[in-house]
Amino acid sequence: MNKKPKSRNWVVTFLLFATVGVGLFSSRPIAHVIKTSSTDEDQRIPLPEGMTDDASRLNRTAVRKIWNVPISEDPERQLADLLSHAHEIGLRVSIAGAQHSMGGHTIYPDGIVINMLPFNRLELDADENILTAQSGALWEDIIPYLDKHKRSVAVMQSNNSFSIGGSISVNCHGWQFGRAPIASTVLSMRVMLADGTIMECSRDKNRELFSLVLGGYGLFGIILDVKLRVVPNERYRFEQHIIPVAEAFSTFDAKIKDQPDLQMAYARMNIVPSRFLDHVILNAFFSEEGEIPMLTKPGIAKLRRAIFRGSAQSDYGKELRWAAETKIQPLLAGKVFSRNQLLNEGVEIYENRSADSTDILHEYFVPRRTLASFVDDLRRIIPKNNADLLNVTVRSIKKDEDTFLRYATEPMIALVMLFVQETTDEGERRMETVTQQLIDSAIKHNGRYYLPYRLHATPNQFHRAYPQAKEFFRKKLDYDPNELFQNRFYLKYAKN
Repeated sequence: MNKKPKSRNWVVTFLLFATVGVGLFSSRPIAHVIKTSSTDEDQRIPLPEGMTDDASRLNRTAVRKIWNVPISEDPERQLADLLSHAHEIGLRVSIAGAQHSMGGHTIYPDGIVINMLPFNRLELDADENILTAQSGALWEDIIPYLDKHKRSVAVMQSNNSFSIGGSISVNCHGWQFGRAPIASTVLSMRVMLADGTIMECSRDKNRELFSLVLGGYGLFGIILDVKLRVVPNERYRFEQHIIPVAEAFSTFDAKIKDQPDLQMAYARMNIVPSRFLDHVILNAFFSEEGEIPMLTKPGIAKLRRAIFRGSAQSDYGKELRWAAETKIQPLLAGKVFSRNQLLNEGVEIYENRSADSTDILHEYFVPRRTLASFVDDLRRIIPKNNADLLNVTVRSIKKDEDTFLRYATEPMIALVMLFVQETTDEGERRMETVTQQLIDSAIKHNGRYYLPYRLHATPNQFHRAYPQAKEFFRKKLDYDPNELFQNRFYLKYAKN
């Protein structure tokens, strides 16, 4: 009974902004958004007992046990006992947090899945600006905790739905400008090895293990807790430029890059088929003096979701969304934000809830010098394969100095792409084809692809993109000689 008035409220909000949209909207876009919202039901089927999956919804797997880290006395001893028991009976162990990877990185068939989410205590040393977080803590809990202390996260993804252990295991990055991946903010961590030994790792102590666990996909041990460098929460001023893609770098260099107090920056490319990747929105945020806005829940989430989901499998929906992002979105969002507000948004605002399709992330890293020719390949490969691209976000990343299996071997431009894929064998085959073609292009342009997503790369492509991988897997045997920690990623690439 309470849902209908709320639905009417956001529709009224949309109609209000449509009315003042300077002719941007008419009855067709209003009807399109209302139709999208009215049919946007959660059709996802809960997993049966004894099964697990990840964010792809394409890796449903039977496992022997899902073991939640206990919050009772001495959970670390119980965790060590579990590892000993798994070794004795010959079971493999995978490690899971929020399970937002997409290639079975948290799954081993008929194995034990350790759910780290209950292990989530936080402690801040405000004098030293160091957060100690247990690995199951989610960013959606960390951000409000830090906000109360006028602090913020230095580097994280653009959404808050992930666990800190998972973020470190994939060595995530975000749109914090002039920063390397999250590994650069990790001061130290405690890791439980396969034999139950707990080792403290940092740049000064057990440095090799430190570099292997960062971006190590849970293959070397269980991250227990992490010490992270945090930064002040600040007031940010928003600036936006909408320009032809050919002018992106010159505009960025002239109007954004060298401005004082630049803190965050990203670009979004036009995905409308008739103007595919021809324009880009540059978004930049600059710190400024003044009152810091209070942390609140993301605004007009239902409207934003309806416009975004309405762009899936709809050329008209993509046109409407581009118009909303370039004409209306800046007016809706406002001009001043807190740093924490920009980070405090969950994936649920946009996630696919259909039973017939799922959203699949890709990410590619190329040096700036080859970006233009890589984008030329995107314009050819994606339409040729009839891939339904929903989003391209562009970020810059500094060189990674800490991670063994690093993707940023030099300063890189990251292109984060979101595709919608049918959950059929044919849909999977088509996605595999387009993925392999995009990976070949990234490698050709002196780049890499990001490893947390679907395992569509061939072993040959994987090793071409990550020539250090053979040594990475060899070193795993030094720390886990019985290969207790395994997952689908390891199964596909370690032996090939």
